[in-house]
Amino acid sequence: MSKLKIAVLFGGCSPEYGVSLQSAAAVLRHIDQSRYEPVMVGISQAGDWFRYTGPVDNIESDTWYSAETCTPAVVCPDRNAPALLVFGPEGMQKVHLDAAFPVLHGRNGEDGTVQGLFELAGVPLVGCGVLASALCMDKDRAHKLAQAAGVAVPRSAVLERWMGVTVAMAEGETLGYPLFVKPVRAGSSYGITKVLERGQLPAALELAFAYDDHIILEEAVPGFEVGCAVLGSDTLTVGEPDEIELAGGFFNFTEKYTLETSTIHVPARIPVEQREQVKANAKRIYRALGCQGFARVDQFLTPEGRLVFNEVNTIPGFTAHSRYPNMMKAAGMSFEQVISALIELAVAG
Repeated sequence: MSKLKIAVLFGGCSPEYGVSLQSAAAVLRHIDQSRYEPVMVGISQAGDWFRYTGPVDNIESDTWYSAETCTPAVVCPDRNAPALLVFGPEGMQKVHLDAAFPVLHGRNGEDGTVQGLFELAGVPLVGCGVLASALCMDKDRAHKLAQAAGVAVPRSAVLERWMGVTVAMAEGETLGYPLFVKPVRAGSSYGITKVLERGQLPAALELAFAYDDHIILEEAVPGFEVGCAVLGSDTLTVGEPDEIELAGGFFNFTEKYTLETSTIHVPARIPVEQREQVKANAKRIYRALGCQGFARVDQFLTPEGRLVFNEVNTIPGFTAHSRYPNMMKAAGMSFEQVISALIELAVAG
């Protein structure tokens, strides 16, 4: 039986370019090459697309681009012939694609843009589609839909730059301190600040506005974060929930990818009954936002035992420290099995 050709996308025109390189390298090392033939597609930070044929190690070290290993490429727009068009020195070559796995994080990768490109081109896609990807990237709209489904969400206020600092200060007083200032559409905790008192708010606003033209002020929910890996479309498989133990501050970019002072416990150190509640709530949120394929659903567990929705990551990290594969491993699925299951879901439609 011939192998399925899977486009594995990495890099991207996004602040999370470097995270994508780490995740994609891990996916490429764990994909079942007896069943699948990876077609590596690198996207530069400037947005240029290439068919990459070099070693995986060079992706991880961000030394992947060279004239010898990179050939300009685009997605073929013909829905009847899903393929990558590669423009080499001897002319155009059409590389058939059975599916695409966008291992891209943040804007221009996780927000519905790339998903729309592959849907238009008729290439089966690993993960969420256009609408769910866009909704989950938008913290405000995701919260509104989850709330409509009966899920508790943090109190918050959305601001645009033209509203000015005075309006932001008033919203801050209404929400109370401490609070979080976040870009509405960004990932990996880029642009997020925990604001302890009103004097810190102007600088936090400026940082968040550097990543998005809409920002959200959000109450600091007491307790700790619990995550839940969800896999599937019609029938859902959930991993064992994890728990983030913080030494201080919040789970920012540095902590997410180095774990310098924080610890992730899998499974979460909570009673079995609460873990089941976390799973049930995660599935409710996943379905409310129209997710398919896979996603990681993050919630807060308060000291009173209340679950409060935080966010959904439709392309969660797949690095060595990543939570999603570790939660699925705790539920009995290896990294290789997770990747194969995701590809098969995409191909099956």
